[in-house]
Amino acid sequence: MAVQSKGATGSKSEQRTGLLNGVAAYGMWGLVPLYWPLLKPAGAVEILAHRMVWSLALVAVALLVMRRWAWAGELLRQPRKLALVTVAAAVITVNWGVYIWAVNAGHVVEASLGYFINPLVTIALGVLILKERMRPWQWAAVGVAFTAVVVLTVGYGQPPWISLCLAFSFGTYGLVKKKVNLGGIESLAAETAIQFLPALAYLLWLTASGGSTFGTQGGAGHAALLASTGVVTAIPLVCFGAAAIRVPLSTLGLLQYLAPVFQFLLGILYFHEAMPPERWAGFALVWLALSLLTWDALRAAHRASRALRTAPSRIVADEQITPVYEHP
Repeated sequence: MAVQSKGATGSKSEQRTGLLNGVAAYGMWGLVPLYWPLLKPAGAVEILAHRMVWSLALVAVALLVMRRWAWAGELLRQPRKLALVTVAAAVITVNWGVYIWAVNAGHVVEASLGYFINPLVTIALGVLILKERMRPWQWAAVGVAFTAVVVLTVGYGQPPWISLCLAFSFGTYGLVKKKVNLGGIESLAAETAIQFLPALAYLLWLTASGGSTFGTQGGAGHAALLASTGVVTAIPLVCFGAAAIRVPLSTLGLLQYLAPVFQFLLGILYFHEAMPPERWAGFALVWLALSLLTWDALRAAHRASRALRTAPSRIVADEQITPVYEHP
């Protein structure tokens, strides 16, 4: 999760560039369900391991080109911060793995639900863990979302565990990243560095046991697709970083819904997943909750902006904004 400062504005051309980058980032994250099935017959764990290995290779090259290594030494000298990065790496591993498995197992719609409810889960975690205070409309949004989960549980015949796992793992990841406070590329480099050795060991074991699909099934084309998992991970993150420093938080907060909307539409229109009435009812409640949350966030942002204009020296307290998050 990346939280942008309230004063992130700029010239019209800069904001236009930021908007295009934001649409590109969330658009790519929204269309990524089209990519994971191309990696079959590789299983979810093999795909996940390749994503870890190739992501580190790509960001390492990028950091070498940009000569941005000073943060690594500082991180190694801070054991508590390094421990938090390790926790972040662990929870994003769960998130990536469940998401890849869900898409390739035909649960794109349920996966999209996880990212619809993620902002609500993030706010709930902020209250429970960080002891933040919620405004009345935020309480209402969380209550409606809880009702939606109950309705979907009835519809699925079990709790929507894929959605809940994705939302809570990513919400936890966001809270940890907030405390670590590393940039997007630096954070990805640190996390994939922790993931690298276990992932590489798994891939070597898989190769030795004859279970690897890399270069053995599908030829060079399939191997290239597996290697491109690093590109698929890093490029949207770069676009997101370019957007985060150029557009207002309220705009970025709205753009974040592009990804689950695209995923939801792909699940229904492209993958032809079933949507019985009770699922439509559950999703409608989730969208109602998000509408309440977004309206409240925009109202709070407007109030804060007006207060700063009328009293620039005054600190406006207790103005929580819907968190803006990076998609996996």
